[in-house]
Amino acid sequence: MGKRLKDNISSAYIGAANQLRSLNAKRRIVAYVESYDDIYFWRTVLREFEDDNCYFQIMLPSRLQHLERGKKAVLMNLLTDKVGRDMIACVDADYDYLIQGATQTSKEILSNPYIFHTYAYAIENLQCYAPSLFDTCVMVTLNDHHIFDMQRYLEDYSRAIYPLFIWSIWFYRTPDYNKFTITDFLRIIMPGHFTIANAEHNISNVRQKVGKRIARFHKEYPDAKESYLKVKADLRRLGVTPETTYLYIQGHHLFDKVVVPMLNKVCVQLTQEREREIVQQSKHGTQQRNELTSYRNSVENISSMLKKNTAYRESEPFQRICQDMQEYFRLVL
Repeated sequence: MGKRLKDNISSAYIGAANQLRSLNAKRRIVAYVESYDDIYFWRTVLREFEDDNCYFQIMLPSRLQHLERGKKAVLMNLLTDKVGRDMIACVDADYDYLIQGATQTSKEILSNPYIFHTYAYAIENLQCYAPSLFDTCVMVTLNDHHIFDMQRYLEDYSRAIYPLFIWSIWFYRTPDYNKFTITDFLRIIMPGHFTIANAEHNISNVRQKVGKRIARFHKEYPDAKESYLKVKADLRRLGVTPETTYLYIQGHHLFDKVVVPMLNKVCVQLTQEREREIVQQSKHGTQQRNELTSYRNSVENISSMLKKNTAYRESEPFQRICQDMQEYFRLVL
């Protein structure tokens, strides 16, 4: 083997070895999350903070916990393994952010610099970020026709439930939280069967149910006005407004009972509209069948598109998460 060839091989080997050492030299930060669905969301957060010096490995709770999922599993994992600069937790906020230390879990989440939360109730709330819903419909149906103002509907829904939501947090900040549970709250704010034609009626119906329950609370807690107003002001400080209340209610309720039914109706109408266009514009039966087949194969699943929706990056809760990550790096570097 010639000297030049040996030198080239040696140089290539040294280069590859150096590159491998460089990868191994990167600092690994383990990020525990609650469930499979959380992995992609937290990847959209954490990738912004990866560089030549560190990377994140997002993991589920360990096998030692028998595939247990959820916030408690994640937090117990952290507490057992002594969370720190190279191991963090990324969890849904639930009510723990808004009740501001009223429970031990809430205190832990708010005070531990290695636990990160969504600020919004859960990742589902952010996936349903109101300004992004029209674009989600376009992704699903490949039809850019604006037939219903989904952002306005969700904001109107938020305004309707806002006064009762304050009561819900008021209760959860006291030992009497079981007198008005999240389940009780969700039962009242159910919007009912959605159609585009009855959208305003749904909001009116929710507003009426909310009003009845609030009137009842005024009678049962006549001295609560001052403390109620304090909670209202504090929630405003924490980012809850009448228009954004939907971000802070239970995520599965918002996703399954409010947003997906609305998107279903809108997307069905948009899909039918596109198919009528294909039928009208086709020159013969074969072209029509081919175009319809091609279009139907291109239509996406609504739930899948929502779960892939990343427009929440523009939302205030997401910006707060990023600020927390910046603080974390200032702390550990």
